[in-house]
Amino acid sequence: MSEFILETRGLTKHYGGVHALTGANFALAPGEHVAIMGDNGAGKSTFVRQLTGVEKPTSGQIIFDGVEHTFQSPIEAREAGIETVFQTLALADDLDVPSNLFLGREKIRFNLGPFSILDKKAMREATLAALVKTGVKIPNLMNTIRNMSGGQRQCVAIARTAAFKSKLVIMDEPTAALGVQETAQVENIIRTLKGAGEPLILISHNMRQVFDLVDRIVVFRRGRMVANLRKEETDGQDVVAYITGAKTGIEYEGAA
Repeated sequence: MSEFILETRGLTKHYGGVHALTGANFALAPGEHVAIMGDNGAGKSTFVRQLTGVEKPTSGQIIFDGVEHTFQSPIEAREAGIETVFQTLALADDLDVPSNLFLGREKIRFNLGPFSILDKKAMREATLAALVKTGVKIPNLMNTIRNMSGGQRQCVAIARTAAFKSKLVIMDEPTAALGVQETAQVENIIRTLKGAGEPLILISHNMRQVFDLVDRIVVFRRGRMVANLRKEETDGQDVVAYITGAKTGIEYEGAA
């Protein structure tokens, strides 16, 4: 059994002559929380798109849970156990909480072809279990997403990652558009996932948040990983120096 839940070896993505990601070697241990930081265009989103099957790498390997994968779509990555909370959330405004959690993965009570009957009771029960697991508090499960605050919407998207047998959670700027109280709620959920031993990759520009929540900080610059820093061995100024290029590093091999 691999000592890592996720490894990438030489992960590279080119768009014609543009080298968006070059030779990314990354490793994530079980239960570890890692932040990915970098300026706009540094390669963070490109890296995540390769991991989640949104795009296929130009070259390199993705080893997840001990098995090499070439994900053809986000559905394949999700089925393997990678659950992602994107900035866009991908929620259906006119559906309630259970319907959003099980969108595309509905539980069927009777399979009658195009007239199949959903098992709404089972989906509600599984939704409640997911909310308990993540510590999310939603007063009314039958409320539509349209009628929820930004923080509640984000919490629903996060709870969706716990409704299934996820082995890795990736969050892309989960609090970028939230207020102080809503941000605190999402951060508490991340701490709950940490306590449950769920590995997580957090993409964030929020330095305070990163130092509060993760074990390790990886910095991207110009399509390359330039720093792999243990939280307790660095500070905000050091991280900013790598982000801006004032301090240069060499691409690292594996986890610290």
